[in-house]
Amino acid sequence: MIARAEAIAPTLVPRQAEVEDRTYYAEDVHEAFSKAGFYRILVPRRYGGYEFGVDTFFRVVRTLARGCPSTGWMYCLGAVHAVFAATVFPERVQETIFSGGDFIAPSTVLPCGTAERHPDGGWIVNGTWGYCSGAPYATHFIGHTLVTPEEGDEPEVLLFVVSSDQFRRLDDWGRQLGLKGSGSHSLVIDNAHVPDDQTLPTHQSQYRVTQDTPGVRLHINPQYGGGPVSFAFLEAACLAVGIAKGALDEYEHLMRTRTTMFPPIVSRAEDPDFQRWYGEATGKLATAEAAVAGTVARWQDLCAEGPQAFTAEQDWRIATMCREVIRLSWAAVEQYVFPTAGSSSVSKGQRIERVWRDLSTLQSHAGIAVAMNTMANRELAKARFGIEDHH
Repeated sequence: MIARAEAIAPTLVPRQAEVEDRTYYAEDVHEAFSKAGFYRILVPRRYGGYEFGVDTFFRVVRTLARGCPSTGWMYCLGAVHAVFAATVFPERVQETIFSGGDFIAPSTVLPCGTAERHPDGGWIVNGTWGYCSGAPYATHFIGHTLVTPEEGDEPEVLLFVVSSDQFRRLDDWGRQLGLKGSGSHSLVIDNAHVPDDQTLPTHQSQYRVTQDTPGVRLHINPQYGGGPVSFAFLEAACLAVGIAKGALDEYEHLMRTRTTMFPPIVSRAEDPDFQRWYGEATGKLATAEAAVAGTVARWQDLCAEGPQAFTAEQDWRIATMCREVIRLSWAAVEQYVFPTAGSSSVSKGQRIERVWRDLSTLQSHAGIAVAMNTMANRELAKARFGIEDHH
């Protein structure tokens, strides 16, 4: 599977501008991913998937993001939610949502729209959900909405999953600074009837796995019993490493093909300053890559230990580790690669310029910026010291 990704990734490099113009990767790339089995890596075997480990999946993600950041992001945030779906939903729902084999499900954490009780059971859901990465080829959508409260009551969050025949995509992506081709369009749901068993009365960030999960019982695989909070941050960390490595690839190419501006005129590879800058960036990225591999392994180890091991403290600890991976990846690009590559190499449409925009956008992502830099620290400390909320 990894070898297939390594074969495809170089073909993505010259198509980055095309992907940004379209706002998502092309149909032939989607078909290549499907043929390679990328959309089945995390789908349970009993439904025709490969049920490979998340370590394999995230290596594929890093490889694809190295070739094209937007493509890697769109692929990851569409295919990755097979783990969450296989973890939290009951067997009857999983039989339905995984019946097509390939599973591509954007997911958002911001509650939008409304859910009202249907007289015959289930919910009537309406609303528009933004930033649905993976939307163009989505088979499903996992979102959050607010239950219409009784008079005087506070609205409650409802998590739900729906199939592609229950939503439509808006053509509203591509105006952002970076990740213009990540297919993060808005999805609209009009009066969709969602059965009760396709919903959960909770928010993804509050779902706890310490008492076992439907996925562990159904698939006898600890991978479907891991913490969803930390898993979401693993996605961002792996993408950051892959994207930054693409910039370093281009920097190495410039080292081999460009010369210094001032005498003695030598290749950049022979210049002590460029050697130092390249070494600094390489060291930070090598550390980030080792750290993210270790963090993925830690997530898997906690799953293997059993549901009781995956406490809130462990969940948030992994989130803080992912934050440091992103910081190292950004530092390699922002401190060394971008400012020394040369103005022509960071002009509009150049590979390093695109990576700088994409990593900037990754860091400004509300879920990453707020949850990792503020919420993760606070929640980790509260869990460690047994501090309870009083509001």
